[in-house]
Amino acid sequence: MTLLSPPLLLALMLALTGTQATVDLRTAAAMAVGLCKTRPTDLVFIVDSSRSVRPSEFEQVKVFLAKVIEGLDVGPNATRVGVVNYASRVKNEVSLKTHRTKAALIKAVTKVEPLSTGTMTGLAIQFALNVAFSENEGARAKSPDISKVAIIVTDGRPQDNVKDVAQRARDAGIEIFAIGVGRVDMSTLKQMASEPLDEHVDYVESYSVIEKLTKKFQEAFCACSNSATDVVFLIDGSKSVRPENFELVKKWINQIVDKLDVSDSKAHVGLVQYSSLVRQEFPLGRHNNKKDLKEAVKKMAYMERGTMTGQALRYLTDKSFSVGHGARPGISKVGIVFTDGRSQDYIGDAAKKAKEMGFKMYAVGVGNAVEDELKEIASEPKGEHYFYTADFKAMTQIAKKLQINICQEEDPCECDSLVKFQKKVEEALQALTKKIENMSKRIALLENKIV
Repeated sequence: MTLLSPPLLLALMLALTGTQATVDLRTAAAMAVGLCKTRPTDLVFIVDSSRSVRPSEFEQVKVFLAKVIEGLDVGPNATRVGVVNYASRVKNEVSLKTHRTKAALIKAVTKVEPLSTGTMTGLAIQFALNVAFSENEGARAKSPDISKVAIIVTDGRPQDNVKDVAQRARDAGIEIFAIGVGRVDMSTLKQMASEPLDEHVDYVESYSVIEKLTKKFQEAFCACSNSATDVVFLIDGSKSVRPENFELVKKWINQIVDKLDVSDSKAHVGLVQYSSLVRQEFPLGRHNNKKDLKEAVKKMAYMERGTMTGQALRYLTDKSFSVGHGARPGISKVGIVFTDGRSQDYIGDAAKKAKEMGFKMYAVGVGNAVEDELKEIASEPKGEHYFYTADFKAMTQIAKKLQINICQEEDPCECDSLVKFQKKVEEALQALTKKIENMSKRIALLENKIV
């Protein structure tokens, strides 16, 4: 399908139509500006409305909730939203089963009133675990295809224990984001939040700026429907990495996996380790849910020995992305190469071949990695495809940048919206064409009568 640009479609419609078409066009435009389709999620906001939260500040929290909801794909088979309000007691304001449309949810949020007593955060998390995320309240049965997410917003120190109950919630598969405001106890936020903490703990100095976090949470739930990708990690397991750092590398891989839409039809992930030899840890398509995939990454044993990056790249081009090793024809291919030192063999030909075959190549270097080699491996533009840090502990920041680059390439969500927009306008044009044809026939009949 050839996509006309929205401005061209607008001009065309306005040139051909009157008021009614303008109304149709507004409907179509509203579809076009919608945010990405969010992956199916049971999302519960847990909101502190203790006496330290002033009424005007609580209004700002509700604005924040409404804006996050506005960016979600709300529906029975998409994202369901609940709201738990707490102070010394807990009140279930909105169940996951209550509202199935965005407008109804936002209206319900605007009606939430502060409780204005103490700060029993642990009690609120326990309530969410036992009640808000129960099937009776509209939560879906546990499945690798359904995310369970809690967003806690608080401005003080809890008057009860949060560490143990938060651990039970995480063990039950609930991903917890903790947002602290003002004089909040940061250690408490860290006790509640999921790993990695730097992605799940946020702090703002006052409620007046909490809206800054809206974009983060809209993006956190965004999953592009056309995101079928074959991703292979090529990991340096040479002796210079050292065992403790190799564990950090495995955590880094799983950080990136967390951001992928892993399933039979979407992202497939393979893992290859190399040193003096090359070893396939698992091929593309073997693990098609995040839990199994991450467990397989954790079990990867450290090889030690040399650094034959060229040999590893040849394995990637000749085997990892072959149909025999699980690759899917016609699906975009992404290679992520990690190394901490200079290659002991020539990488030029293999690096060039990978890019000539259409693979998108990312190169990540730590410590003694050679930046010229990283640039040789990386796709264009180099600045977006190679990353370097001196310290293994700083790899988290690279994971964030690398994930963003993978997901935003040729934004399929935006394309989906544009296709829907075009289809809507095309339907309006077809209806208009029929009206014009009918009108022409009537005019012809009138002309015949006059003659």
